Amino acid sequence: MKYRSTLHRSPEVSLREAVLRGSAPDGGLYMPVEIPHLQKDFLERLPSLAFPEIAREVGALFAGDEIPPQILTKIVTEAFNFPVPLVALGERLHILELSHGPTLAFKDFGARFMARLMEYFVQESGKQLTVIVATSGDTGSAVAQAFLGVSGIRVVILYPAGRVSDAQEKQLTTLGQNITALEVSGSFDDCQRLAKQALVDPAIAEKLTLTSANSINIARLIPQTFYYFAAAAQLGPSESLPVFSVPSGNFGNLTGGLLAKRMGLGVAQFIAATNANDVVPEFLRSGKLIPRASRHTISNAMDVGNPSNFARIVDLYDNDLQAIRRDIWGCSFSDEETLRIMHDVEERHGYVLDPHTAVGVLGWQCFAKQNQSAARGIVLATAHPAKFAEVVERAVGARPNMPERLAAFLDRPKKSISFPNRFPELQEFLLAANT
Repeated sequence: MKYRSTLHRSPEVSLREAVLRGSAPDGGLYMPVEIPHLQKDFLERLPSLAFPEIAREVGALFAGDEIPPQILTKIVTEAFNFPVPLVALGERLHILELSHGPTLAFKDFGARFMARLMEYFVQESGKQLTVIVATSGDTGSAVAQAFLGVSGIRVVILYPAGRVSDAQEKQLTTLGQNITALEVSGSFDDCQRLAKQALVDPAIAEKLTLTSANSINIARLIPQTFYYFAAAAQLGPSESLPVFSVPSGNFGNLTGGLLAKRMGLGVAQFIAATNANDVVPEFLRSGKLIPRASRHTISNAMDVGNPSNFARIVDLYDNDLQAIRRDIWGCSFSDEETLRIMHDVEERHGYVLDPHTAVGVLGWQCFAKQNQSAARGIVLATAHPAKFAEVVERAVGARPNMPERLAAFLDRPKKSISFPNRFPELQEFLLAANT
């Protein structure tokens, strides 16, 4: 399996090189040269497979002969040692709970798979690897947990000061060891811009091996295809194909679903559900992507004004706007609407949503009203509500139960470095830390 840049100005590379580089030298994102296609036999066996088995079979198509089968089995068994349940809230609405991992967010899937994959590749090369990641909340905590104590790898996390929840901040700033958190004066888009600059900076490349742990890294994207197959397996057979509503910020989660469909999974429609940061729904309406400064909302992990993975979506569809529109239906919602649906779902079903998953439920409801077919909706639940206890309390009048593994972080002292929103300082920091 070979990988190429979305900008088509860099040579094709192996999976190992794509993962350790993070992004291509021309600034593009890596994609498979050819999208692998699953055999009909796999889709027939899907309902009988456990999640690690699904991950192994799908992952093997992306890995080719670069990862021995026994190593891949070990990676997915260790990475995905938690459940991925599908919960029915009604005859047509289902919630795929992706928040049962160590940091209670769907980012655990990508981060844990990537950490083990990188560890394998680094052990082969014998080089020290520096991983840089920008986060709007959950990515940072998932990456920090996944890479904590991994030999040969140090992690630098950039997060926007004052724009993540208290629980998210504690999860990514209290670990120490090989994890360093930089509290950047700015937005997530600023953090993402700094990380991207570092990845293509010649001075940094000359001194250290730097890669990304954001969803621009193909190692984060590959495991995000796995749970779409798991959702379809649990949903069971039907005359109609499922509709996936995906709370969207940087659009890696949705891109994973698009890849799963291209690989052979039956999907009727994808809903790109956003908060006020609606540049992609606006693109679907107007045909023009106009990046802008991100707006701060209660669903903060989706506060992205220039989503990186949009480049992969355009690439996947050969820049065919009508083809994109056939597969993706876009919508956006305000904080007030988000709080209201959190209240309504708790009152009607006794089910507590986090504010990101709530945007996904709003997306499904909006789509279902306009499409009165018998299609069944699957909303991806991206985080545990306890990570956003203050918002949940505003919506439903009470704080959600706090899982022990989250509560354990809240009493730990914060260890972060206040950092300016300027690249020269980041360059100096990275190079100095390598000496």
